[in-house]
Amino acid sequence: MAVGLLGRLAPAKPTHWQMFTADRVNVGLAFGTVAIATAVVAGQYSRLLGRRSHERGEAEPLIDSAPAAAADAVGVAVEGYIATPRRETLLFNLLSGFLGAFAVVRLSTWAIREGQGPFRNVKVGDRHIHHFVPGILIAFGSGLAALLTQGETSEDRIAVAMGIGIGLTFDEAALLLDMRDVYWSPEGLLSVQVSLATAATLGATVLTFRLLGRGERHQEEAGEIPPAG
Repeated sequence: MAVGLLGRLAPAKPTHWQMFTADRVNVGLAFGTVAIATAVVAGQYSRLLGRRSHERGEAEPLIDSAPAAAADAVGVAVEGYIATPRRETLLFNLLSGFLGAFAVVRLSTWAIREGQGPFRNVKVGDRHIHHFVPGILIAFGSGLAALLTQGETSEDRIAVAMGIGIGLTFDEAALLLDMRDVYWSPEGLLSVQVSLATAATLGATVLTFRLLGRGERHQEEAGEIPPAG
């Protein structure tokens, strides 16, 4: 009787199709985060490359404008970051740390599960140390550091570190809620994970566009980059 009851209470083993779907969604979230960041950088570089090409004229090969456009992109990013209000830069650093940790850990755990790459599960004896453990420690340590330190530079670094800690922790939200290792099961694809990843991606993208737009205006006013055509 007890065995039958335990059998009914035990979670059903995911089917091969469910595992395959979970893999695709999890890895897709990570690749989507990286793809959006790449698209933002590529789009900004294309805009500045177009400015340089327009300034030099159609007779100038496009490749000759590439180094100057790359330098412009760095200058715009730096100037935009400096000119951005503190609340926005701190939020940008927090979201960047969150998304970076989220993307890296999703891809690395998938590689571990597939036996690819140099990464392996961390174990102490026979106990598997999940990445929410260092995530909680990093987040708590960042909060403590924020209380004990002062200065804008330290705040920027602490915001990134706290974002990384939050990303590592919330990536295993399903495990923390269910107290079972459901990372790669359909139960692990909780809406909270997808919602947090989507909201963080959109938030970081909006802040990046604001930062870069502010940097473009400052650099154009200073005569560091050509005016928009």
